[in-house]
Amino acid sequence: MQLQGLVGYVLFALQIAVLVTSAYAFVHAAMQRPDAYTAADKLTKPVWLVILGVGVLLALVLGITGVAIAAVAAGVYLVDVRPKILEIQGKSR
Repeated sequence: MQLQGLVGYVLFALQIAVLVTSAYAFVHAAMQRPDAYTAADKLTKPVWLVILGVGVLLALVLGITGVAIAAVAAGVYLVDVRPKILEIQGKSR
């Protein structure tokens, strides 16, 4: 029975981590120039804001299913889109 409590805590921590990461991705997307998205051959800024915003909302409402959707959306943005946008703007590390 102790294992069920541990699993609950781990899933809760995972939900919080994905929610924070998704919120960070949304804020980062909102702060970038709109022309950088098209220059990097990515979806437009409003489309990414909708994708990431819906991901955050689903993570809050649907539980673990929404967390999975939000994790994929934030992961794609942070791994694929963000580096290209930063490179276009001359802010890459």
